[in-house]
Amino acid sequence: MLENIEVLYHSCIKFNYEKTIYIDPYGLKTNYNDADIILITHSHFDHFSEEDIKKVKKKETIIIAPTDLYDKSLALNFKNENITIVEPNNTYKVEGITIKTIPSYNTNKNFHPKENKWVGYLINLNNTIYYIAGDTDINEDNKKVTCEVAFVPVGGTYTMTATEAADLVNTIKPKFAVPIHYGSVVGKTEDAKIFVQHLDKDIVGKILMQ
Repeated sequence: MLENIEVLYHSCIKFNYEKTIYIDPYGLKTNYNDADIILITHSHFDHFSEEDIKKVKKKETIIIAPTDLYDKSLALNFKNENITIVEPNNTYKVEGITIKTIPSYNTNKNFHPKENKWVGYLINLNNTIYYIAGDTDINEDNKKVTCEVAFVPVGGTYTMTATEAADLVNTIKPKFAVPIHYGSVVGKTEDAKIFVQHLDKDIVGKILMQ
């Protein structure tokens, strides 16, 4: 379930299946220009990075993003028909891939208000459901998620801490859990290790960021 998946930096995830999919490209040192689909969770600079989107975008790349990023996507020369604007709690079909949006927001801090309608994603690839949480705390929406693989932020300050992230994962019970959102803007490698240590024994924690 984790074959052909990379965590390149911070919260940037790359799926290399029939389609090449990037989540929140940021901090990239290479011009890949191979993205079939780019998914953006929200508009903060470390998730919607124009510089890094240009490093993965090609002519016909599709971008999937919340409402507040429509104009900025056009400014990056995405064709209007290749921009999919999403809102929480909806299901979308893009290039044959089913994508559901999960509300992503803070409950005890103000960096990611629920009213901004920012999202996490459930992506169905090869009959496996991958959850990319976005920048979030534990909340009543993401505690209901069902998935096989969960990518969750562990860096604290703006999102869940490592132990809070483990609590969420232990609640939703995927088979695999991968820590993200550490090692640059906030959080340390130690947070990823703490996260894995606090997972229930029947959940496999994998640190993919090199």
